[in-house]
Amino acid sequence: MAATVVRYLRSVGSLPSAAAEPGTEPVEALPRPDLRAVGEDERAPVSPAEFRAVLGNFASGVTIITSPPGEDEDGPAGFACQSFASLSLDPPLVTFMVARTSTTWPRIARSGVFCVNILGAEQGDLCRAFAVSGADKFAGVAHTPAPATGSPQLDAVPAWIDCRIHAVHTGGDHLIVVGKVEAMGAAGEGEPLLFHKGRFGRFAD
Repeated sequence: MAATVVRYLRSVGSLPSAAAEPGTEPVEALPRPDLRAVGEDERAPVSPAEFRAVLGNFASGVTIITSPPGEDEDGPAGFACQSFASLSLDPPLVTFMVARTSTTWPRIARSGVFCVNILGAEQGDLCRAFAVSGADKFAGVAHTPAPATGSPQLDAVPAWIDCRIHAVHTGGDHLIVVGKVEAMGAAGEGEPLLFHKGRFGRFAD
């Protein structure tokens, strides 16, 4: 199924045929084929409010996705992301989901690379700072270039994963971004930042 979607996107010019390889053209930021499963004259099976309320019962970790600045950009790009997951061991792949309305995603797509910064239990304020649209998210935030891509690796995060964009798939009002892992590291200590029903939390004994 995924291969079919990729072939379709390439056929309509939404995804470059060589987007997965380093040094090639950046990926298309906003592929927009019509993927609606419910017609305009049909009732959706669930309301957005019900969908959010039920899915909010699923607790997850929290990350910040970053990428280096482009040629005509003043600084790096980044956004807070709850929908991150490991995808494949061989080859090593990870994935995250981003809204097709995101203003940060086109910058990441143009760079072709990103770093996943996994947040620790004490970094809720950092997550909130990167969840704000239009602000200088990196103001006062210490970071160093990740070794493979140069994407910002935020200081004091428990773990980081340095990636090149491998593929982009459509998923309704979101995009499913697949990254090929080029480098990674972990501090090996500290608790994760958790998100559940709209609130941050942490593990308890």
